[in-house]
Amino acid sequence: MNDTPPKPEDCQTMTDVRAGVDALDRELVALLATRFGYMRAAARIKPSRDAVRDEARKASVIAAAVAEAEAYGIPRDVVADIWERLVEGSIAYEFGEWDRTRG
Repeated sequence: MNDTPPKPEDCQTMTDVRAGVDALDRELVALLATRFGYMRAAARIKPSRDAVRDEARKASVIAAAVAEAEAYGIPRDVVADIWERLVEGSIAYEFGEWDRTRG
């Protein structure tokens, strides 16, 4: 039996759609775990707590995500909002890691 859900264009039922969404959500959480691993590394590498928040980098990361959204033809405003929250959550996490390991 194949546990791989069908591609979106091959879905025939809502069961197919839900299986695909559920599988993708598991992959997204795994990718987020890796992303937060990079935030732990950043907290370890950055020389000072003041270096954690970098507004220029934040703007660059969000702009890159919006550009990718446009390339895929998905709603740029939704992606911008998701990335705003993701980056702010990542910054908060990095501050917490900084304080936990160095504070």
